[in-house]
Amino acid sequence: MRMPENEQALKYSRLREAMRKEDADACLISLNIHHYYFTGEVFNGYLYITPESGPYYFIIRPSGTEMENRHYIRKPEEIPGILAGLGVSPPRRLWLEADELPYSAYVRLKNIFRPESEGNASAAFRQLRMIKTSWEIGQFRLSARQHEAVYREIPACYRPGMTDLELQIVIENRMRQHGSIGLFRAFGTNMDIFMGSLLAGGNAETASPFDFALGGGGMHPSTPIGANGTVLAEGMSVMVDMSGNYTAYITDMTRVFSVGKLKEEAYAAHWVALEMQQWLAEQAKPGMLCSDIYGYALETARQAGLVGNFMGSRQQARFVGHGVGLQINELPVMAPRYDVPLQPNMVFAFEPKFVLPGTGAIGIENTWLVTENGVEELTCLPEEIIPLS
Repeated sequence: MRMPENEQALKYSRLREAMRKEDADACLISLNIHHYYFTGEVFNGYLYITPESGPYYFIIRPSGTEMENRHYIRKPEEIPGILAGLGVSPPRRLWLEADELPYSAYVRLKNIFRPESEGNASAAFRQLRMIKTSWEIGQFRLSARQHEAVYREIPACYRPGMTDLELQIVIENRMRQHGSIGLFRAFGTNMDIFMGSLLAGGNAETASPFDFALGGGGMHPSTPIGANGTVLAEGMSVMVDMSGNYTAYITDMTRVFSVGKLKEEAYAAHWVALEMQQWLAEQAKPGMLCSDIYGYALETARQAGLVGNFMGSRQQARFVGHGVGLQINELPVMAPRYDVPLQPNMVFAFEPKFVLPGTGAIGIENTWLVTENGVEELTCLPEEIIPLS
């Protein structure tokens, strides 16, 4: 699973091209997720690159790394002097991870380098990461196979009388046994969640402050999302939306299970979600606007009389899909007014879902790869509602 050298070279080449377009003299990278994206490793320190030179690695921890151009430092104030000794000119326009760095860290780095202006590396990285490399796509495929293997075992995890949390804990155990990294990365603040979500029955109607597709009350006021201790009972749907982070590249997949038999309206709504997915599989291709995908899904829900249940009931999410990668919520986004066309090698999750009072959450989610001619489903598993008892 180590990143090959040619993968690093490709990503640095893409970064340099983006910097030249924006007239950036240098980019200083501080965060673990971007260290991993460019190097395949995580370290405490900084990565500095210009359009013509570098990368230079300034490492605080750990000791004993084998990177070329590495320099051990105690604090970032040492970096300009080391660069000057290497013949690297001070930056006129410096890219920093403006969307993600704490304010104090941003100001500190700005004062250390004193550029004439700064650019937002976070936004540039989001654009770069939207188009996956061949190696990254291979990592998605590895993650998808393990993701599928765990979901096949979910019926065996169920025992009568369980709560939603007890079932989720057993699934999480299976996930770790199948190689799940465990850490669930999301972009942005206020997006805390542990290994994914399991929603049973009426808890699916509970609105959450988190910007995920559906909510749930959670087990504690500090983390109001997901399972809330609901006892699994006859006639409930159980929606499992657990992370597929078996490599650093996350697949996203949802399947719905039932405790006994559900109301007929639940199976009808699920069929509508599957129709939406079938349309995507047949019609999506490079050039199609992400906003049009959302528009089709919303109109289909309206025609089925389910628009009030689409992507929630008491609170409705205003998207039906999102990019995935090192984080669960990457670009692109299938949302109104996101008029960005699909491009080859984008990887995204499509998740048409409904919440039905008295039953719970219904729907489907899979991870898709945009190819030259259409889309390929990466997470392949039976998609009907699966009975637990």
